[in-house]
Amino acid sequence: PFVMSFGFRIFGVVLIFVDIILVIVDLAISDKKKNIRETIEGVSLAIALFFLIDVLLRVFVEGFSNYFKSKLNILDAVIVVGTLLINMVYSFSDLSGADQIPRMVIFLRALRILILIRIFRLASQKKQLEKVTRRMVSENKRRYAKDGFDLDLTYVTGRVIAMSFPSSGKQSFYRNPIEEVARFLDTKHKDHYKVYNLCSEKGYDPKYFHYRVERIFIDDHNVPALENMLKFTADVREWMKQDERNIIAIHCKGGKGRTGTMVCTWLIDSDQFESAKESLEYFGERRTDKSTSSKFQGVETPSQNRYVGYYEILKNMYNLSLPPKRQLKIKSLKIHSIHGVGKSNGSDFRVQLIMRKQVVFQCVCATQENCKLFFDAENDFAIIGLEDCPVISGDVKVRFESQADIPKGYDNCPFFFWFNTSFIENDRLYLPRNELDNPHKQKMWKIYRETFAVELNFIHS
Repeated sequence: PFVMSFGFRIFGVVLIFVDIILVIVDLAISDKKKNIRETIEGVSLAIALFFLIDVLLRVFVEGFSNYFKSKLNILDAVIVVGTLLINMVYSFSDLSGADQIPRMVIFLRALRILILIRIFRLASQKKQLEKVTRRMVSENKRRYAKDGFDLDLTYVTGRVIAMSFPSSGKQSFYRNPIEEVARFLDTKHKDHYKVYNLCSEKGYDPKYFHYRVERIFIDDHNVPALENMLKFTADVREWMKQDERNIIAIHCKGGKGRTGTMVCTWLIDSDQFESAKESLEYFGERRTDKSTSSKFQGVETPSQNRYVGYYEILKNMYNLSLPPKRQLKIKSLKIHSIHGVGKSNGSDFRVQLIMRKQVVFQCVCATQENCKLFFDAENDFAIIGLEDCPVISGDVKVRFESQADIPKGYDNCPFFFWFNTSFIENDRLYLPRNELDNPHKQKMWKIYRETFAVELNFIHS
């Protein structure tokens, strides 16, 4: 981790520029300034020794044969050893009386100029920086790092790949380069792969993957529509049965939340797991590289987990069809254990109801616009009674904004959640802290206590 760390590689790049400047300064100063020259030579020699140690450490980490498979690494090693030798010759040669031998001075000066070749080592450092930056961004997600590839890409099963976004331009510096992803898929699964892009925010030219790309528009940290989940699994089912060699590669931005949601629906659909809980646990285990960190890299957003649970119900109770529509109105939202959240009485909240990416209703508690606010300090709850709430049906997002200084998390708001009206029982939905997006994160528990919850009460339209 130290040898391949971002800081270590940046330090190496800085030293290259420092050494180049030192060489230029040394060539520019007159022979009379011996003390300055000796200082520069000493620093330059120390830098050369650092790079020799750097190469030896990387050979140790990667293995001799693996390291020298790369032509760039071979060139890098030659430059490092060569510049070290030149530095040693220049620093330790006895130059007394050298001014009587003009050719010797010219020869040593020429050697010094050759040290400027270290600028070519920047190509190697850029490669290393790209590598460590991608690893830093992917954190401890399980990577495919063999056969000449190093990608944020995981085989969840033999036929299902989860990966981060195939990027180009500046983003390819810290995410999977799209050319490398295409090379990987063409090498390992030529003519037998299909890519699913779940990002609503960004696409790419499908020609990289021979136009076998399906796009499903899901916002970051949000959920797919139920009908899109069913369309996805139907499409995968058709593709998989065409040839037993066919595989799918699924990605969002980081290859975790949206990707995991859809991978888990397929694991349930294909009878590899019976329950949402088992599929979610399995995906998290496959995507997390516990050898580098214990941080969970599966689906951790409560609403995404909820929708995987919905898919389990769709399969077991509704024969992979949409459930009967249920039209409801939200009568009130009750916020439990509100003390310490914003102004502690709900007056700072603004609530939005969103359907099909459109805000269909909004209320402002401060002015009681479209709502009535009731605060019970003794029992520590606030009730927001909605006025003129529209009929809601299907997938609904409830989003809370605040005028107070509450940290924003996913979706650039304090907290939110998704639900589908067809799964509401007894006209009530109670969501504790661990089922609300953003309050579920441990770092937010100083604000949202264990008993924090949101309760929705409905009436039939």
